[in-house]
Amino acid sequence: MFGKYTKVVYGAAAVAGVGGLVLIARSGASEPAPLPFPKINSVHSLVAKHVTKDKWDKLSHVKTKTSGFTLSQAIACAAQFDNQHVGIYAGDLDSYKDFAAVFDPIIQEYHGISADAKHTSDMDVSKIKGTIDPNAPVHSTRIRVGRSFNGFGLSPGITKQQRLDLEKLLKSALESMEGDLKGSYYPLLGMEEKIRQQLVDDHFLFVSGDRNLIAAGMERDWPEGRGIFHNKEKSFLVWVNEEDQTRIISMQKGGDVREVFSRLARGIEAVRVSVNTASGKDFMLHEKYGYIHSCPTNLGTGMRASVHVDLPGWTKEGGDKLQARCEELALQPRGTRGESGGQTGITYDISNKHRLGYSEVQLVQTMIDGVNTLYKEDLLLQKKHGL
Repeated sequence: MFGKYTKVVYGAAAVAGVGGLVLIARSGASEPAPLPFPKINSVHSLVAKHVTKDKWDKLSHVKTKTSGFTLSQAIACAAQFDNQHVGIYAGDLDSYKDFAAVFDPIIQEYHGISADAKHTSDMDVSKIKGTIDPNAPVHSTRIRVGRSFNGFGLSPGITKQQRLDLEKLLKSALESMEGDLKGSYYPLLGMEEKIRQQLVDDHFLFVSGDRNLIAAGMERDWPEGRGIFHNKEKSFLVWVNEEDQTRIISMQKGGDVREVFSRLARGIEAVRVSVNTASGKDFMLHEKYGYIHSCPTNLGTGMRASVHVDLPGWTKEGGDKLQARCEELALQPRGTRGESGGQTGITYDISNKHRLGYSEVQLVQTMIDGVNTLYKEDLLLQKKHGL
């Protein structure tokens, strides 16, 4: 019927065609054969479940526009290691669109959201009710988020030039901070030993060597284009070009969550406005997935609101029981040495469990209420165990 034309496309894109049709000429060039299906060593990972042969065959040759990222690069951790739960990273915003057939079901399963979910952000500190009980033995409070800017790749896919251009933009923005946010930016490349040691002593310095980040491509050209900013009081920090383009952190001694959250909100907006004024670029914000991060587990708020608190009663009761109780309260307990550092003593890092599907205010409120509940229960457990 159509002679040398082989494909018919319906819809709005067909306006320029004949009678509502677009006739696409046969080019003669055939699609390249799919790349060999990869061996995925993390056999129980979400990648192993959702990267099917059919999806791979359709997507294996796709390269994203922003940074030329591929599905093979995205799933490198799940392919290389046998201990991944999720096992996938995005190389840029395009990754979430171009590889949506893989990312969407993984994100929905991990975060427990529906396919038509929408994300809402809310950084209004006035909506937070109450605070952590002043009698609770809280050592410190820390809230962090990740933020990424449009037009640059994410850490696994960002090009060397994009990373350098982004660092230059962020350095200028951070050095324009005012008031209690005012501070200094310290590039990792060429850092003086005295400064390096001080940042190590303050537990501020991020270092190379994480095998997941290496496999995912996040430590290419290390340490060029990376750095740390902190204010004079060391209560406001920004990591530049680590796992995310930025990790923005507010922290201080004690349990005044409201003050920490308020400073964080002001700092995030100050960084955004400064970068936007200089370059016209804004945060990557997705209607469904909120603020965009390289790791899909951080999508949404990208927020981790945590306290270090002593729980001697729960320690005596047992780590498994504390884990189960925190699950009920939508919290996540860790040792104070971080995600994989294990637990020592009676001090725990307690944080919100969720990232996506809840606003920042909701997650901070969940952490406050949950820590207060754990503290009340800990007093009873101390009596039960004769502490």
